[in-house]
Amino acid sequence: MTDYVRWLNELGMDDVGVVGGKNASLGEMIQHLSQLGVQVPGGFATTAAAYREFLAATGLDARIAAELEGLDVDDIGALSAAGPRIRGWIVEQPFQPALEQAIDDAHGRLIERSEVDVGASLSWAVRSSATAEDLPDASFAGQQETFLNVHGLPAIKHAIKEVFASLYNDRAIAYRVHQGFTHAEVALSAGVQRMVRSDRAASGVMFTLDTESGYRDAVFITASYGLGEMVVQGAVNPDEFYVHKSTLVAGRPAILRRGVGTKALRMVYAEPGANPPVRTEDVPAAERQVFCITDAEIEALARQAVLIEQHYGRPMDIEWAKDGLDGRLYIVQARPETVQSRSGQVIERYLLKGKGEVLATGRSIGHRIGAGKARVLDSIKDMDRVRPGDVLITDMTDPDWEPIMKRAAAIVTNRGGRTCHAAIIARELGVPAVVGCTDATDRIADGTAVTVSCAEGDTGFIYAGELPFEHKRVELAQMPEVPVKVMMNVGNPERAFAFAAIPNAGIGLARLEFIINNSIGIHPKALLEFDRLPVDLRAEIAPRIAAYPSPREFFVMRLSEGIATLAAAFAPHPVIVRMSDFKSNEYANLIAGPRYEPEEENPMIGFRGAGRYIAEAFRACFEMECEALRYVRNTMGLTNLQIMIPFVRTLGQAQAVTAALAEQGLRRGEHGLKLIMMCEIPSNAVLAEEFLEYFDGFSIGSNDMTQLTLGLDRDSALIAADFDERDPAVKKMLAMAIAACRAQGKYVGICGQGPSDHADFADWLVQEGIESVSLNPDTVIDTWLYLAEQGKARA
Repeated sequence: MTDYVRWLNELGMDDVGVVGGKNASLGEMIQHLSQLGVQVPGGFATTAAAYREFLAATGLDARIAAELEGLDVDDIGALSAAGPRIRGWIVEQPFQPALEQAIDDAHGRLIERSEVDVGASLSWAVRSSATAEDLPDASFAGQQETFLNVHGLPAIKHAIKEVFASLYNDRAIAYRVHQGFTHAEVALSAGVQRMVRSDRAASGVMFTLDTESGYRDAVFITASYGLGEMVVQGAVNPDEFYVHKSTLVAGRPAILRRGVGTKALRMVYAEPGANPPVRTEDVPAAERQVFCITDAEIEALARQAVLIEQHYGRPMDIEWAKDGLDGRLYIVQARPETVQSRSGQVIERYLLKGKGEVLATGRSIGHRIGAGKARVLDSIKDMDRVRPGDVLITDMTDPDWEPIMKRAAAIVTNRGGRTCHAAIIARELGVPAVVGCTDATDRIADGTAVTVSCAEGDTGFIYAGELPFEHKRVELAQMPEVPVKVMMNVGNPERAFAFAAIPNAGIGLARLEFIINNSIGIHPKALLEFDRLPVDLRAEIAPRIAAYPSPREFFVMRLSEGIATLAAAFAPHPVIVRMSDFKSNEYANLIAGPRYEPEEENPMIGFRGAGRYIAEAFRACFEMECEALRYVRNTMGLTNLQIMIPFVRTLGQAQAVTAALAEQGLRRGEHGLKLIMMCEIPSNAVLAEEFLEYFDGFSIGSNDMTQLTLGLDRDSALIAADFDERDPAVKKMLAMAIAACRAQGKYVGICGQGPSDHADFADWLVQEGIESVSLNPDTVIDTWLYLAEQGKARA
């Protein structure tokens, strides 16, 4: 090739200064990873030297420098005037003859190399690649333009000029100033590649870590129908998937979570000759309800992502596309991830201290909370209305919004997923964002005070009013030794990756009922009897389960996804999963629940726990729970998962439920399986030695133990003041249980609310010989520090 054009397959990361970060990375992958299965479309790239010569040929570089000299990039009006003027100069300037000839020759060679016989039927992608972009501590992602479905040499040449001009997008100008880059030191390369026909399939973005928590052992994948610009721009709410790297490398099924996005729009090719050459169209309702890629494709993408990460030795941000003609999965961009990979050993904790009316909900970005006046913008033309500390609310954002996004206390959009433009910039700026709200611009009044909370899980909430919240920073490197294992009570898989970053010895209590309530929401019997349900109930349930093979598999797969996420996040530490402990009135709150549940006078001591599992009426539902647990342990290989059985009233129930588990392939001791019993009924403490014949240890449930020992209803406000786990009678019961476990050398922990509410109670348990205390995540740090101090004082 020439000094003006280079073939991608001849490039590597040493050529960033020649062809920019993206094009160098594409060449690096073609050279070193294609033989391992990473598929990257070939092509050519113009060089930085060609770009600089193009600007210098007529003195355009000097005109640009003069235009930008002294420009205040925080003056939105001045910036929005200078940027378009510069871009117009670049597009109007002709190529120097040598560059034009080099592009002509490279295009001719590409046509010759193509597998397609007729050159006119080929289409191309023309992408930008800046010479300073995608450095480990700076990201120019999304600042420059990409042009898709470009047909013919004249259109390619025009697109290359548009790429050159995009170095002076408003956001790019502002970003360089804020990051300390001088404008002249950054050059642009245009990459020309064969189009991957994802207009006939799907595309998306993937990260080799969790973008919200920084958890490293997962690949996060987004996917939507059509060309990938819709995902990158945030114009659609895509499907989302998590794949566990360690399980994938072990050759086992590795998908942790699946989430169906609305995928309302897709970008496809326009009619031949149309300008622009792409258009958007509505996705049919039936296609929106199902996943746009298969499990096999999800894992194939994850394998490519892991190979790319291993090669570069750092977390990566990767764009991919599926070709609808040849069915293959291609990597079209790969760059370093620049936000979470820089996170240090510090935990920031945000806790909402008040509640208000929920105005809108969407996908939370980060774990922060922000508050201020709502500024609802219909267009970027209204950007001057946004003042520092306002909450920016709009349909979606693109790179031109960046200057005002810097001012916002929080960002809210109607459209977009967790890899959209608004989400990427919010992470870079360190502000909370809620994306994909659908109707936030309609539901939130301009000028009203609002609070944006991303501290409550994957769902972000916009509340009316400025609510109080707490913010703490904890230095993990300074955590002292503690005289007991500190575990966590975690029910929500959506928070598992974030909670796993808190110092811990595993999960002492994971509640299946949380997963059933939030991820399934339908009574298990209704799914088993779906075809026999009334028409109205089937119509209500059908859209919820459409993405899964059958109603029964929906339950098993959704449950296994939640369990697997918890087990993977905390591996190799033990994760003790309690089988469902809904009371009959709680089961009745699920869709179709009233059809199957009895009306009990006192559900708290009614049809629940082990007694429900071994009842013939519930057996098929129990078997589905067992299937999910068995899949996670035996098929996925997450053997740190342990099983806990709640509310075992009698020794007969203990014998029956362990036998039932064994029949379902969950035999105590096989593949290291431990069965733990909730010790929460006085009979459990009184006959502790006998119950331990059937189990590998106890996890004390102090809530029910207190209620049943003192004979009070913990839900009654009339006697709430008498509820105290520290009552001598309760302590005596707990001391008996702890002593029995210690005498037999078996596990004993506590997972009730008591240690989370009363640090002195936790200290008493330590002195009694408890092996672990399982705490609510928001109390772990404070209780940890208290126990360390008490242990130090006794030493």
